[in-house]
Amino acid sequence: MNLNLSGRRALVCGASQGLGEACARQLAEQGAEVALLARSLDKLQSVRDSLATGHGQRHSVLAVDAHDRAALTRALVNELEQGGAIHIWLNNTGGPAPGRASDAEPDAYAAALTQHMVHAQVILRHLLPGMRGAGYGRILNVLSTSVKQPLANLGVSNTVRAAVANWAKTLASELAADGITVNNVLPGLTQTPRLDSLIANTAARSERSTEQVAKAMAASVPVGRFAEPAEFANAVGFLASPAASYINGINLPVDGGMTGSL
Repeated sequence: MNLNLSGRRALVCGASQGLGEACARQLAEQGAEVALLARSLDKLQSVRDSLATGHGQRHSVLAVDAHDRAALTRALVNELEQGGAIHIWLNNTGGPAPGRASDAEPDAYAAALTQHMVHAQVILRHLLPGMRGAGYGRILNVLSTSVKQPLANLGVSNTVRAAVANWAKTLASELAADGITVNNVLPGLTQTPRLDSLIANTAARSERSTEQVAKAMAASVPVGRFAEPAEFANAVGFLASPAASYINGINLPVDGGMTGSL
C-alpha cells in the first residue's frame, strides 16, 4: 500500500491544536511538507518545530485570522509563491456554538456559513490550479457525524456541516477527472478542546459535574471511550495518500460505531 507523501505539500487549517495538529503530524510522518494555518503564531511555531522532517521537508506557518478575507488571500498567495503548489488540503475549522436551532439568531447562521463555506471557497480557488497542474489533489473536510444524524443542541452546526458536505459531494464529481478527490471525515467524540467545551456546556445545562457528563458520553460510544486525535489522523493520512485514489465523495465516520445510520 502506497502511503508515501514525499514531494507533496499539504495545507492544514486549524493546525495549532486538536484534530488539525494531529493531522499535521500524520501527514508530515508520511513525508508531506506541511503548511500550518491558524491564528496563533506561537502555537503554530511550536507545532511546526515538532513535526517530522525525515524526508527533508521544510514546514511553514500561516498565522492569519480566516475571518479577514484579504489577509487570508495574502497569506495563501505568499505561501504558494514561496513554497509551490499545495496538493493536500485539510479543511478544518472550529464548530459554531452549541444551542437549539430554533433559538439561534439569524446572524449566527450567517456567521457560520461565512466561516465554513465562504472561507473554504476562497481557499479552494487558490489551491485548485496547483492541484490540477500536478494531476493530484486531496481535499479533506473535517465535518461531523451530524451530516448523517443531527446531534442534539448543535442546531447551527448541524445545518452548516450539512451544507459543507453537499458542497464537497458536488466538488467530488466536478474535480475527479483532474485527479482530485474530495472526501469528508467525520469525527465522533474525540479528546480535543472542542469536546471539553461541549462537556462543560452540557454540564452547566444539566447541573451535573463535567466528570459525570464525560463518563456518560464515553459510555454512549460502542467502544466505550473517546477517540484520540491520532486515531482520526490515521484516517486522514490514508485518504490523503496515493492508496486512496479511487475513494471519492464519501462521508467517513471515525466515531467508534456511535452513529446510528449507515
